[in-house]
Amino acid sequence: MSYRDVASKQMLVWACTAVGARMPVAMAPLALVFLVRERAGGYSLGAVLAAAYVIGEIVGAPVLGMRLRRERARVQLAAGLAGGAAGFAGLGCLPGAPPGVLCGFAFVAGVAPAAATGGLRTLLTGLVPERAAAQALSVESMLMAGVWAVSPAAVAGLALGVAPRVPLLLAAVLMASSVAGLRLLPAAWGVDDTGGGARLRVLVGAWPVYVTGAASLALLGLAELVLPALLEQRGVGVGWSGPLLTGMAVGGGLGGFVYGLRRWPGLLRTRSVILMAGVSVCVTFAALIPEAAGIAAALVVGGALQSGALLTRNLSLREALPPSALAAGYSVMYAAAGVGYAATGSLAGGLLRVVAPSTAILAGVGLTLLLTGVGWCGEARQAAVRSAHGTQLAARSAASGACVASGAEGSEGAAIGGRGDS
Repeated sequence: MSYRDVASKQMLVWACTAVGARMPVAMAPLALVFLVRERAGGYSLGAVLAAAYVIGEIVGAPVLGMRLRRERARVQLAAGLAGGAAGFAGLGCLPGAPPGVLCGFAFVAGVAPAAATGGLRTLLTGLVPERAAAQALSVESMLMAGVWAVSPAAVAGLALGVAPRVPLLLAAVLMASSVAGLRLLPAAWGVDDTGGGARLRVLVGAWPVYVTGAASLALLGLAELVLPALLEQRGVGVGWSGPLLTGMAVGGGLGGFVYGLRRWPGLLRTRSVILMAGVSVCVTFAALIPEAAGIAAALVVGGALQSGALLTRNLSLREALPPSALAAGYSVMYAAAGVGYAATGSLAGGLLRVVAPSTAILAGVGLTLLLTGVGWCGEARQAAVRSAHGTQLAARSAASGACVASGAEGSEGAAIGGRGDS
């Protein structure tokens, strides 16, 4: 089990396709703010556009993910990505359109490709041997960390140095290129064997994994949204927020790489809780340490641990769901993570009106730990139920086998005693 198991030409094609599909997602919120910031009330309008985009993602991921069919994966993913490219192109080509029109384009850009994350992740794990699933997901984690590290600088540079519409036009081109990349990947990842109603029941049954998945991204939202205010509180230039968040993303890439190097001991849910506790400690240190260097170190280590926590959640989902429901499950996880991000950010944003930024961060950490605890208890309870059910089945099987053996023995004995052949 090593990274050699995931080195192939198809993996390279998948990586290029994933970058084309995911970099526009990372660019979108900041690019939408830059697009309209020079209009009257530009920053408020930018926040509304970003909210419309995120709502589109949250709505589209579970709805479209549920409709993904493994035998028609490429066609469905291509249609969604093409729709997203059209939404980004509309934003970039019509930056002066009325706010309602821009909100519509932003919503389409978010909702149409929302199932791509789950579909591409399922395709990824289908390209490698089963034993290399953790390494494949680690590669994805490293790749996405790089995307999130590069995107803010790319958006700011293009919007300020060329034109505000350019980042969105680039997003449209990248997403359209991912449609072309899909043609070089498998058209399907197997045969769909789960009906709609059964799939919904299976997906709902994995709710503890979604809860801890939401918690794992909530702290990222907390750090991103409150960091500028925290730096002001500490007397550090707000301009350092970009490099600090880039350092957190780089730490995430390193954490993903280290996680894929070996098989780690313990249950996945136990690993997840330990890693989430570590991330919470790091974010708490970042809130309390007065120096920029200490904040940077805490965010880098926190990013590395958070990457491992996200990987444990994806691996737990692979254990909790049948292969036919994985694409939909990953999409639901994506939506749950978005809800966690938004919930923690909203909590912190509301608290910033009445408390210091460091206190708002600590409140967000408390909410994250609560979600982590709820998810862990749910997973542990489900595991206990499955274990008890398995024990009952084994006992029934043993009792049935004993009865059959006893009955066979009795009939054979009577037949032999009577010199007859049963």
